[in-house]
Amino acid sequence: MAKKDYYEVLGVSRNSTVGEIKQSYRKLALKYHPDRNQGNPEAEEKFKEASEAYSVLGNDEKRNIYDNYGFDGLNMGGRGFSTSSFFSDSIFSDFGDILGDLFGFGNFSSTRKNERYRTRKGSDIGIEVDLTLEEAYKGIEKTVTAHREKNCDVCNGTGAEPGTSPDVCMQCGGTGNIRRSQGFFSISTTCSMCNGSGKIISHPCKKCKGNGRMEDIKDIKVIFPPGVDNGNRLRITGEGEEGFDGGRPGDLYIIINVKEDDKFKREGNNLIYELNINFSQAALGDEVKIKTFYGTEKIKVPSETQNEKIVKIKGKGFKNINSWGKGDLLVIIKVVTPTNISRREKEIYKELREIENKKSKNFSTESKNIFN
Repeated sequence: MAKKDYYEVLGVSRNSTVGEIKQSYRKLALKYHPDRNQGNPEAEEKFKEASEAYSVLGNDEKRNIYDNYGFDGLNMGGRGFSTSSFFSDSIFSDFGDILGDLFGFGNFSSTRKNERYRTRKGSDIGIEVDLTLEEAYKGIEKTVTAHREKNCDVCNGTGAEPGTSPDVCMQCGGTGNIRRSQGFFSISTTCSMCNGSGKIISHPCKKCKGNGRMEDIKDIKVIFPPGVDNGNRLRITGEGEEGFDGGRPGDLYIIINVKEDDKFKREGNNLIYELNINFSQAALGDEVKIKTFYGTEKIKVPSETQNEKIVKIKGKGFKNINSWGKGDLLVIIKVVTPTNISRREKEIYKELREIENKKSKNFSTESKNIFN
């Protein structure tokens, strides 16, 4: 019998996110789990079918192969799996986190997996760094301080006093897991005696008190490239916490907070500046100098400029951090009404008003003649 399309099995579209796929599988697993449908081979088959589909669609690499090559692609080059080995530990680990949520077992990784993969990658850490808008525009090198964990330099992370070794946990036999049976599954849970380490430390290291870990503080120079924006993350590979039992270290993530500037704003890659001018500058035109992040820029105000007019200075905005090119400097002109005007200014404005009133009357008369 031909296999059903995995997307059809889970009832999701080909554009579904991983979260949507996981949610759909949860519902099907709860509905068709054999423990809830004892003596119902059809439900058991549907559960196997849904689990098989999730093991592929819930894994980015397998999903990509399936989308491009179908079922044949999954069985090529040793990348695929067969239904006979579907419930092996390697496949079981793909969806173990979901089953753990459903049936209340904290750790669904198999005993075999724990025996083969003792090393563990160190945790990633994150640091928030504040930049000014000018620093984000130009780019800058800063030193950040990372607080992280590393293996104890006395016991090399074993937790045991030098000259001694950890003992094998008698409860789990050194596997770190206790095997249980749940329906037709064989499920492993974390050993409560050794907390999953498989080891018992009889003579703890005096420096780290048996933890095998200690705090490490390191100053790291970080280059923030021109054009970084608020919320951007920079990854510094290998500068996270040290790995366990020879595992590789985690990474350091720098989360950028760009502070507001008094004069400039950012919209996308454009640099925004508001230029206040008076009536005479707007009417007659002018040339105004402004101080920018890159130096002094001359802004030409055309005659008869209206309020909110935008003057664009091309290529003077933020660098596009993901590709070539830059944004623009956009100068928004604001025509400001004067305050605290002098007697002479009042006289000039009265004369101006009379002239404008005459223009307005002439315009009204001409308009009437046109309509007549």
